[in-house]
Amino acid sequence: MLPNVEFWGIDLYMVMICVGVFAAIIIFRILCDRKKLPGKQFNFFLIVVVCSVMLGFFSATLFQSFYNFLDSGVWEWKGMTFLGGLLGGLCFFFLLYFSIGHFVFRDRSHIARFMDFVCCCVPCVVIAHAFGRIGCLLDGCCYGIRSEALGLPMLVHGVWEKRLPTQLFESLFLFALFGVLVWLLLKKDCKIIPQIYLIAYGVWRFAIEFARDDPRGTLGIPFLTPSQIISILFVLAGIALLILPRLIKRKRERRGEGSNEQAP
Repeated sequence: MLPNVEFWGIDLYMVMICVGVFAAIIIFRILCDRKKLPGKQFNFFLIVVVCSVMLGFFSATLFQSFYNFLDSGVWEWKGMTFLGGLLGGLCFFFLLYFSIGHFVFRDRSHIARFMDFVCCCVPCVVIAHAFGRIGCLLDGCCYGIRSEALGLPMLVHGVWEKRLPTQLFESLFLFALFGVLVWLLLKKDCKIIPQIYLIAYGVWRFAIEFARDDPRGTLGIPFLTPSQIISILFVLAGIALLILPRLIKRKRERRGEGSNEQAP
């Protein structure tokens, strides 16, 4: 909406990204304190997350540049995509957390409390993303289809047009999702926060893609955007993480019952 607006050489998009990251770190500290998680593990987790976020920015640019290359045939290091950054950041996170953690925590305590930290971290990812989408709105990227009734003026290809503010819609959804996740975490002691996020955001992102009109790229399936394909994987991963632990638990229980029956 307001492209090329800068303060001391920093555009509004990066300002909102910084606000989102700062808010995420503060909220992560608060949630970990409320859940009474160990300080040493918190510091280690936070350091790994910060490193993963920085590497995630590289991954976000890499994915978007790849999408642009598929669309135009020209490779340029330009733009960022959230899903690409999230996937890359997660890969870096798991690699750093479990490899370095093996040497830092000889008692394997970082594994025992891993899911507690992840449940606190997920809402922080959501709030950072929500602020990032406001940055998209201010920067004029990630715009929606033309709409005179619901559109906002946006500068698209040098022309001011009324476009659906899909950035604003997604930001509002993410703020709402953040509120729900924090409520479930603190009030209900919910243990499936990552699964809820993967399914909820995957479904939302798949749907909102139909209203997007910026260059989306392709991964070989003409009727689906790359983000929709990744969204499907998100939903499937969330469902798998809900079902598999229960199946494994039941299988272990059956083995235990069988062992008891055979015991003299």
